[in-house]
Amino acid sequence: MTEYVLSAVGVKGLDARLEAVGLLDPAMEAAGRAVAAELLRRVPAGARPLALLAGPGANGGDALVAARHLLAVGQPVMVLAAVPKHELAQRNLGRLRAVGGKVEELSAPAVTALPPAAAWADGLLGTGLRGPLRGELAEVVEALNTRTAQAQEPVLAIDLPSGLEADRITCPALWVRADWTLALSAYKPVHLFGAAAAACGDLSLDTLALPLAWTARQASAVRPADAELGRVLPHRRADAHKGDAGRVWVIGGSVGLEGAPAMTGVGALRTGAGLVTLHSVAEVPLVTPELMRTRHDSLNDWLAHESARPDALALGMGLGAQAPALARQVLAWKRPSVLDADALQPELSGLGHAGVIWTPHPGEAARMLEVAVSEVTADSLGSAAALQQRYGGVVVLKGGPSVVAWAGGLSVSRGGHPGMASAGMGDTLAGVLAALLAAGLPTEQAAQVGVRLHARAGERAAQRHGYGLGASDVAAELGRAWADLSAPSG
Repeated sequence: MTEYVLSAVGVKGLDARLEAVGLLDPAMEAAGRAVAAELLRRVPAGARPLALLAGPGANGGDALVAARHLLAVGQPVMVLAAVPKHELAQRNLGRLRAVGGKVEELSAPAVTALPPAAAWADGLLGTGLRGPLRGELAEVVEALNTRTAQAQEPVLAIDLPSGLEADRITCPALWVRADWTLALSAYKPVHLFGAAAAACGDLSLDTLALPLAWTARQASAVRPADAELGRVLPHRRADAHKGDAGRVWVIGGSVGLEGAPAMTGVGALRTGAGLVTLHSVAEVPLVTPELMRTRHDSLNDWLAHESARPDALALGMGLGAQAPALARQVLAWKRPSVLDADALQPELSGLGHAGVIWTPHPGEAARMLEVAVSEVTADSLGSAAALQQRYGGVVVLKGGPSVVAWAGGLSVSRGGHPGMASAGMGDTLAGVLAALLAAGLPTEQAAQVGVRLHARAGERAAQRHGYGLGASDVAAELGRAWADLSAPSG
């Protein structure tokens, strides 16, 4: 099932829709029930109670509902609550007390004084936070962090750790040090990008059984499931031959950078391209005998006079200063194309077409947008969308996770492995994408499937080789990654 990514504004819009139809109360009930279930799943049954902290807003209301559901199954709880400012939080405080729940006033000394807890639930602040923690809540968070670190009591953050902001990927000076985070209704950027994602600890999601169409309408991006991507993978007929499987050209390489196009070629072969030819001014190494190689004295002259056309091509890997001029020629062909590395230049702005995939990493994206790298990484979703609007076609902004942008949509990839942060990974991905384009996949689908296929191959390579991975290790796992995505979902 497709999952979604909501900004703080998107959350506010979804809440407004729920309130307009009288479903905000049931939604808080579902959220609290989900929190209670997550705590029971995470913490083995035992004699110690669970401690829940409820702030003054809706996040605190979720904690109060969770406490009531825990009491209903016989789980002892300790609740510290601020004076509710949210109407539903007030109502649920009364409901908790009505079933015998005892609630003490929230304060830093109260946090320190509570008896030993099996775990804590952080319901202090939610997606409405702007700016650093201050005042009494800051004191509460400091007391909580000190206590849980010393007592080794784990913390579950409700929706996001208090102190972090839904849309910011950096960590402030003070936030709840969570071991686990239960995202509610949808992921937020804080869950997926940068240092903030790591600060969320082990992440899980509960969609709260909300109408998917309502969430989709407010979403900044989608996060497709493997089963969805697997359904669009190309399938060969039993009588297929190599010409049916796609002809891919790889145009790249120069003296000292001969390996880049070779890795792209291997990526294309391992993703099912029937014929892959490397075109370069350099002597590209024969890393596998199935690759065909053609050396040219001048790629510019060759392209100017070449009448044949491949099903798809990848251009830019190790190509050097001649890449922009060659890219202009290739873009004029209107063929399915992947532009990478040296072909990612500001002078190509506006030249993309429906069949182009641009594949920048953050440094290349900064060059293309003419901004600092920090601006790109601070907002991967916004940067990917800006690149797509400026350059056309489809953009894959590579990273952990990668973002795919097309006209009118954004997708956040799943999976991958930190060991994939090594030279040549992007070259291999370019080959993967070119092979999928050559097989006839629409550009938007090829980009999303290709990014996930490459990430899944990285996960498999990490299982086999450990942390340090080479691009060749990942390419070798593409076939098994393909099988993983195309396997029927259980």
